[in-house]
Amino acid sequence: MKLGVILSISKTHLLSRKKQTAVAALGVTFGIGAYVIMMSFMTGLNGLLDGLVLNRTPHVRLYNEMEPSAVQPVEKSAEFNEHKQLVRSVKPKQSQERIHNALAIIAFLKKQKNVRGVTPVVRSQGFYLAGSTRLGASLQGVDVMKEVEFYNLDDYIVQGKAEDLATNDNAIILGKGAADLLSISVGDIVQVSNPTGDIFPLKVVAFYQSGLADIDKVQSYVNIKTAQRLRGESVHFITDINVKLNRMEDAPEVAKDLEKLFDIKAVTVQEANAQFETGSFIRNLISYAVSVTLLIVAGFGIYNILNMLIYEKMNDIAILKATGFSGKDVRMIFLSQAILIGLLGGLLGLLLGYGVSLLISHVPFDTEALPTIKTYPINFDPMFYIIGIVFALISTFLAGYLPSRKAQNIDPVEIIRGQ
Repeated sequence: MKLGVILSISKTHLLSRKKQTAVAALGVTFGIGAYVIMMSFMTGLNGLLDGLVLNRTPHVRLYNEMEPSAVQPVEKSAEFNEHKQLVRSVKPKQSQERIHNALAIIAFLKKQKNVRGVTPVVRSQGFYLAGSTRLGASLQGVDVMKEVEFYNLDDYIVQGKAEDLATNDNAIILGKGAADLLSISVGDIVQVSNPTGDIFPLKVVAFYQSGLADIDKVQSYVNIKTAQRLRGESVHFITDINVKLNRMEDAPEVAKDLEKLFDIKAVTVQEANAQFETGSFIRNLISYAVSVTLLIVAGFGIYNILNMLIYEKMNDIAILKATGFSGKDVRMIFLSQAILIGLLGGLLGLLLGYGVSLLISHVPFDTEALPTIKTYPINFDPMFYIIGIVFALISTFLAGYLPSRKAQNIDPVEIIRGQ
């Protein structure tokens, strides 16, 4: 039978029971709409929360780590080879904090195809001084323009400009928490003391706020040369090398290779922030579970409505078969009804989900912890809408399959005889 005739009969059946058709379509609409809204909001929120740390974390961090010697002196002595050795309170071996041949390593990494960017870092500890106030300080000497490019530093600047640090070797981007404790404003001078007691006056050119209060109270950014002066070291002194890859998933393999190649400690973003990935996975899993449940409930609604429709259309089915429609044609009629309901409900659900998501994205979201975020985060990933409409069609197809098979197997002779 021609497809046009089958669709015409399906349309007639659906329009003859407008209320039931509307209820079935609305079940799919709200199921798909809820799925799009939940996934857009939850993944947007996950991106925001994870970005607070992941955006600021290199994919691979290279540094020298203090650790106990793998082989103790007693193990090197042939005299004690036959004895059981027990060494207590093993102290870390003496090692340099600076990375040996750091500039050569950076040059090598920049040539690798899977590396997006490489940034040197000089870490320094000290104190912020303001009158009688003395706060612990963790200063990072960086190339600020590369931090803006690779680690979105601009997104965390709440006052002032990061670019001002690039043009001033006696400047500092101070954590907002430390600035509040020291009662310092942008443009003021903060006294910074290094571990040996030397004091360096630095001009505050901007405030940095990551949303993590403990970090904002101690961490600040200075130029690499400034950090080297604080450490009393030469221009070749580098404590860390941060590597940004084209694909974050490559970090474990790259880190393993670099550790072997340069005999240096390499920590991946996955190791440093395992808890964030776990949290994101669980939140996404909950969102998918709730959304799929809503779609399954909608599918049962369609199944019940089509089942009722078959009982009401027994005479119509008998007439169709008596006039030459095969069982396959009858099955296609009722199956097409389910698919039409899924298509209509799915499209309306996508419009509902997009509209509500767009509305949420304009709702003000003000919090002191995240001053750069002005509205609720929403992820308008097209994949959510593609998955939504595909799931709507699949769920409605499955919901209509059993009723359509029942209609296919109805014997028109028995129905007409019963009449």
